[in-house]
Order: sequence, then C-alpha cells, then structure tokens
Amino acid sequence: MDLAHERYEELERAILAAHPHADAARIRAAFEYANEHHGPQLRKSGEPYIIHPIAVAEIVNELDLDGDSIVAALLHDCIEDTDSTHDEIARLFGSQVADLVEGVTKLTRMQYTSREDEQMENLRKMFMAMAKDVRVILIKLCDRLHNMRTLQYQSDLKQKEKALETMEVYAPIAHRLGMQKLKWELEDLSLEYLDPVGFRDVKDELTNITTLHAGFVDAMQSHIEERLAAEGVRCKVYGRLKHIYSIYRKMYSQGKTLNEIFDLYAFRVIVEDIPACYNVLGCIHDMFKPVLGRFKDYIGTPKPNGYQSLHTTVVGRDGIPFEVQIRTWQMHQTAEYGVAAHWKYKQGMANQRLGTERDFEWVRKLLESQQDTDPDEFVRTLRVDMFADEVFVFTPNGDVKSLPAGATPIDFAYSIHSAIGNSMTGARVNGRIVTFETPLKNGDIVEIITSKSAKGPSRDWMKICKSNEARNKIRQWFKKERREENIATGRAMFESELKHAGLSLGAITANPDLLEVLLKRVRCGQLDELYAAIGYGGLSAQKAAARIKEEMTRLGRVERQRAEQEAIQSAVSTGETVYPSTPKDSILAPKRSNSGIIVAGLDNCMVKFSKCCTPVPGDPVVGFITKGYGVSIHRQDCPNADPARRKPEEEGRWVKVAWAENAVGAEGYRTSIEISAKDRDGLALDVAMALSTVKVKVNHLSARSQPDGYAMIYLELAVRDQKELTGVIHKLSQIPGVFLVRRAGG
Repeated sequence: MDLAHERYEELERAILAAHPHADAARIRAAFEYANEHHGPQLRKSGEPYIIHPIAVAEIVNELDLDGDSIVAALLHDCIEDTDSTHDEIARLFGSQVADLVEGVTKLTRMQYTSREDEQMENLRKMFMAMAKDVRVILIKLCDRLHNMRTLQYQSDLKQKEKALETMEVYAPIAHRLGMQKLKWELEDLSLEYLDPVGFRDVKDELTNITTLHAGFVDAMQSHIEERLAAEGVRCKVYGRLKHIYSIYRKMYSQGKTLNEIFDLYAFRVIVEDIPACYNVLGCIHDMFKPVLGRFKDYIGTPKPNGYQSLHTTVVGRDGIPFEVQIRTWQMHQTAEYGVAAHWKYKQGMANQRLGTERDFEWVRKLLESQQDTDPDEFVRTLRVDMFADEVFVFTPNGDVKSLPAGATPIDFAYSIHSAIGNSMTGARVNGRIVTFETPLKNGDIVEIITSKSAKGPSRDWMKICKSNEARNKIRQWFKKERREENIATGRAMFESELKHAGLSLGAITANPDLLEVLLKRVRCGQLDELYAAIGYGGLSAQKAAARIKEEMTRLGRVERQRAEQEAIQSAVSTGETVYPSTPKDSILAPKRSNSGIIVAGLDNCMVKFSKCCTPVPGDPVVGFITKGYGVSIHRQDCPNADPARRKPEEEGRWVKVAWAENAVGAEGYRTSIEISAKDRDGLALDVAMALSTVKVKVNHLSARSQPDGYAMIYLELAVRDQKELTGVIHKLSQIPGVFLVRRAGG
C-alpha cells in the first residue's frame, strides 16, 4: 500500500470512530477522485500532493464538521490545480460540495493592481464566503493550518510572507469565529518564522520556569479537584501553560518580563451548568487569594465571537499566580471550536444555514463599510474593527455593545443606529455628561442625547471615532445630504494639496483631453465627482494630488520626446514587437543604451521604469509600448505583466527588452521596499542606521504604526543593481523585531 492510501486509511478510521454513520463510500470516492486528478503532482516536501488534501480533511474532521465539509476538503484543490470542473464535482458529489470547493478556490485566485486593493478584495471575498456558507472559510482555515505546519519546505521569503499573512488575516478571523484552539496554533507557527529569536527566547524561558516549578500544575489540579469533589461538584479540571504567542505579545506590548506575567499557568474547570460555574468561583476564591481587578464575567457578558467563561486570577502556593477559567461543557465546545461547534453530524445541520442574522451581523457591517472607501483606508480601519481588543459597554436598558478599544460615544451612537448618531447632541456616561472624545471603558453605561433639530454630524467626528462602522455612516451622511458643500470643501482641499505639490488647478482644467486622462487616474468621471469624493472623505486630497502629479510628470516627459516615441510606434505597427522564436541576441543587438535598457534592437529610445514594480538591473524584464508614454519596463513577475491578464488586442505591444551592458551605474535605479515589524521606540532610527551602513541613497522613508502593535515602513531607494538590493534587504532583515522585508509591487 502506498503512502497516500495509508494516510487515507488512517483518516477513514478517525472519521468512523467519531461518526459511525458517516458515508464512508462517498468520502472514499472523493479521495480516489482527488488522487487520480492530482496524479504525479508533488509538494515542496517531495510528498505526493494528495497528502495535503488528506491532512486538511483530518483537521476538518477534528473540528467535527459535516460529511460535505470532509469531502470538499479532499477535493479543495481540484478545480484550481487540475482539469476538474465545478459541474463535474457537482454531478459526482452534489452541488453543495462543488460550491464549497469553488468557494475555497476563489479565495486563492486573486490578482490586483496594488497591494491595498489585493488586501481589501481578499478580505471582502472571505467575508462574502462566510456570509453565504461559513464552511468555506472553515475549510480555508484548515488548509492554511496544514500549510503553516509544513512551511519549513518553503523559501525564507515565502515563509515570512505566509506567516505575516496568517498573523494579520487568518488568525484574527479564527478568533472572530471563536476557534481559539486553531487560532493559538496559527499564531505560534507564525511567530516561529516572523521572529525566530523571540520565539526561542520565550520557549526557553517557559522551559526553565516549568523546570523550576516542577509539579506545580499537577499539585494545583489535584488540590482543586479534591475541594470541588468535597463540595459535591461534578467537574473536569486540567491545567496548562499559556501558548507562546500570547506570552510573547504581553511581554512586548506591556514591557513585562516573564516573571511579571500573572497568568502563565491557566486551569480550566468544566461543569454541568451555569449555577455550578458561580459555585466553583466561590470555592476558588475561598481556596486562594484573588488578585484585585483580574476577574471577568464573560458568561453574563459574552464576547462577540460567542465566548463565555468566568476568568479569575489567584495566587497559589509559593506566591505563584495563575488564572482559572470556569465554564460549562457547551461553553467549552464553543470556546475551542467556535462556529465549527455547530456543525455536527448528530445535529443534522448540514443543509441549514449556520447561525442567525445576529450571529453574522458583523460580517454584513464589514461588507457595508468597504463601500466608497479607499482600499488602504478600509484595510487600516478593519484592523481596529475586527482585530483589535474590545471594550464592552451597556445601554441604559442593559443591552451590551462591543466596540473597539478606545471607542467614544460617537462609536456607541452609530452602533445603535445611524439615525441616533446623526441626531446626537451629547452623551452621558454613568450618569455624567461627557465630551464626544471621551474613551469608553468596560462596564460603562452610555446614554446618547439626541435632538430633532440636530444639524447632523461634524466632519471632525471622523477623526474622533475609532470604528469603521461609525466613520462609514458619517461619510454616507455627508455624501447624501451635503453634496454642494462636499464639492466646495473638496475643491478647496484639492487645490490646497495641488499647491503643495507645485501644480495649479488651472493647468489641469485648461485642457479637456488632459483632464480626462487625469480623472481616469483617480477613477472619477467628472471633476465635481472628484471634489465630492474628497469632500465627504471617500478619497484623500493628498492622495488625489499625488496621483495627478505622477500623471502630469509622465505626460510632460512624453511630450518632450514624442518624435522618438512615434518612431517606436511605427516599428510596432510592422509586427516586429512579437518575437516568439527569434534568438535573443538578434532582437537586442545593441549592447549599450543611455537609458540602461535595449528595446527590440533600438538603442537610446524613450523608456519608463514602472512604479508598480520598480525594476533594477538583474531583474528579468519585459516592455510594453504605451500610447504616447514610451516603453514601460516591468519586472516579469509584476502582476501587470502577467500573460494571463493581458488583453488580446494589446498582445502585439508587449516587446522583449534587456538590460544594456552599461545599465549598472553609480547613479542607481529607484526601487521601493516594504518592511513589516514589531512597533517599538527607535525602530525607524535602526532602519536609517542600517541603510547608512550599506551606503545607498534613500529618497523617501515613512513609518506608520498599526493598531495591532505592528508597524509598516516604506522606503524608496536608489540602487545600482539587484545584487546591491539583495544586500540591502538582507541587512534590513537582521534588525531586531523585523518580520518581513520585501520589494513593493510585483
């Protein structure tokens, strides 16, 4: 029996052990189908590719998902990587399975014009898939978990890219779905690649502490069990160390040493019902001294992802603090598996939509919030809405509202209803009048004061509120109610930014043809549309002016060299631009060029190095003859140069190009780098010092802190060639706390 069939037999035994009535014949048929279609494909590890779908199906089975989910897990890569089709899978295994497979595939088939567009569209598709059938994202999470478990076979760059994406997107989604067990493993696996030194330090310190406190967990567990048994409480007690990433994050975010963290050890007490939870809490506080301010009641006030437990921190023997979590068995299932806990064979829910409208209200809000929003604005605020810590506050009627940490009365008002926010004139917190900027705290009772004569929200509110939902509702109000005001405000803001950029509004509006080109650059049909978008906050004036300036600069260069450009266009029209079988040397005969690039045998013609991928000597490149702008040089791995995305009518305008012998020069080529790192004091200074040691020219450096404790640094450099750029990237990667260094675009 080969390896694939051995692994499948193990999977089938596990499925039947958990679900004796599972349709084993159908699951085996799915395995045989996937095994046949993947055929000789291999993974980076050298294993047959089919091992990956089997492993994903094993994780799906561990989550107790239904039979369709297991079948879809076995088939999840068939549409993407083989000649299999949706119709064929639907005919053989049912339409639900085919839809699940196609849903998972769509989450990986994405190509975009910018990194921000990619992130927004990626998240949007995930949320849409969740709203339609949550099993799509559950299977995708299982797929990502197995990929992370086998990440050691990927290149260093791919390891860091996948780990960062997992930490920023997949782990928070697992958290939002309540799947804590899967979230913890994703976080630990990601940290091991993002900060291997920090990971090893925490792991080694934990090993030392457990050695020092040998027997502590067993002793405390036995002590708690004996006391609760004497009280007649039927329960299950077990202790554990907190997972590595949660400790790492506390040490970093709170500036603590391992000895200063109160909840290294955590004990869970699982009981029959809710009254028993509070009974156990009394016993624990009687046995050990509770730490003031460390008690949380998530049973009375559940988290948005459905999590419920009582949390208390107490001090045990020898002064060692530890956390105790008390919950029922049903709460435990929800805490471990989240929404997946609802998808059981025994519940017969396979053909029902999971949950209620309330369960997925947050998905709907997130989808709504991406309307009329810049991609980078959406991604940035999404981290606050979905991934940041929460604060729980109450309405005067006792209803609980969950808001991002640092939320204000404005966020609270719009979380109730847009009409409440739009007519808001004041707020009371715990019975006292407060300002709109007041940050809300856990347990606050918030009352919003409204008036029918209110004039609506202020533009300043968008700077005060923390949630994307509130900001989007304010933006929608201005878009609908104040169009003329938006146009006037937007025009003034835009004109001001143009002056800072060294341009005038008159120079743009004087030429209708030029204006049309420039408006396309900012995705607007008319000038008033651009002004209105700036006025209500859908587009920043600074970004619009920057895009206009880029376009004006490019157009100016083209006008100065139009004669040479027309000569190149003439060469293209003869059909000499497509060379599928011509030897390279005969196409690119000249060896030297003033621009550093040789285009189809022509030396010193006008070329432009694309800003989307910023090629440098040594990069494989390709050229595109634009209409009136010269030959645009792209890296071959740039998404804009991908053959799969080329329009058939433009195929003849793609030309072969090569670097000239004199391309590597002292002046350098501009390129861009993105750095992802832990946010800390002195990070930008360390980056600047590293750049000074490698002696490259820095044209631009900007750093931006993220709400989740990370930082993004953007660099524009001038380097001689790819070899020098590789050296720069290697140097930056060695800075403490840096997770990922990569070239922007491409």
